[in-house]
Amino acid sequence: QVQLVESGGGLVQAGGSLRLSCAASGLPFSYYVMGWFRQTPGRQREFVAAISWSGNSTYYANSVKGRFAIARDNNKNMVYLQMNSLKTEGTDVYYCTADLTYGGGDEGGFSYWGRGDQVTVCS
Repeated sequence: QVQLVESGGGLVQAGGSLRLSCAASGLPFSYYVMGWFRQTPGRQREFVAAISWSGNSTYYANSVKGRFAIARDNNKNMVYLQMNSLKTEGTDVYYCTADLTYGGGDEGGFSYWGRGDQVTVCS
């Protein structure tokens, strides 16, 4: 079965940094676009970032551009999200996603989802 397992979340001070990891199994990892979404309680899940099969192309939501960086290691079946200068106080759940193609930052464009990992920003 396909599994995407996020890790690295937790409590971070406003202005600080955190790195999320996603371990993928059950799929040919190097053939898949990987991405991250996040969800604030009471809101729709929102696109954060995506990365192409080779890692040569990356895509970011305007709200995180310049602060977040997505990367992948095809030898380890891992994708990462480096989050710097975290601003918004509160708790969000970050989800790892995967699909064969990238059709934009639509939730419906990704076939596989992790269970999510919680990130809390405090002042």
